[in-house]
Amino acid sequence: MQRPWLRLALGAAWLAALPAIASAQFPPPPPPPGARPPAPPPTVQDRWPEPAAPQRPAQAQQQPAQDGSPAQKPAAPRPPAQPANVVACNGVFAKDSTHLKLAIKYDSRNVAYTEVDGPEGTRLNASVLYPNDAKRRLEVLWNNDASRSDTSVIVITGQSQWVAPKGLKLGIPLAALEKANGRPFKLTGFGSDGTASVTDWQGGALTLLPGGCKMGVRLMPDRKTPEQARGAVMGDRELISNDPNLRAARPVIGEIVIGY
Repeated sequence: MQRPWLRLALGAAWLAALPAIASAQFPPPPPPPGARPPAPPPTVQDRWPEPAAPQRPAQAQQQPAQDGSPAQKPAAPRPPAQPANVVACNGVFAKDSTHLKLAIKYDSRNVAYTEVDGPEGTRLNASVLYPNDAKRRLEVLWNNDASRSDTSVIVITGQSQWVAPKGLKLGIPLAALEKANGRPFKLTGFGSDGTASVTDWQGGALTLLPGGCKMGVRLMPDRKTPEQARGAVMGDRELISNDPNLRAARPVIGEIVIGY
């Protein structure tokens, strides 16, 4: 006795096999010459492709400061430092310096080898820094003029704003000069040219400077000093820096000479 459910299962299997049997009996026609072969059926992976990688967020803009003030811009580069107008007894102003060393440091266009005023109306050869700028002018004289080498003296004069060792410069009053030396010093009386020269630092701080150089100073009375006060300190005499008559003349530094 056949079971009805068995007949139904066999019939369903037969119907499911019909498409495969038909495909085997009647294969699809070949593609025409030169045609691309048909693409393979999509796979499960093709139907559900991998999700695209998340895009990276754009670089965050510069955030303002927490206190609400705008963000600071980067500081602009500083210009190269200019050589300081200070004379020291080393470097290009050492005993073994040369005109060439000055030209390298201060630019050859700012250094000229020319004549300058010497003692008693004479003229001497010297290397002059910034010859056309009275406030930056500096005179350097050599022991060997032929090679322009071996420093003899360095002169700060006129309107020059160069600073000598110990911070001395033109225009400093007598009291400040005595303070820098640490004790009173000796000097000549004021001559016909209106200047007086230091003759002895009396063992003070300005006697011998680091680097082996020595410093000479010429003073001149203040322009507003009365003629009577000037007359009290003029002539061929020796003075001491704490002399009341000299203080009354109110002299200031008029020239500085640094020598070896």
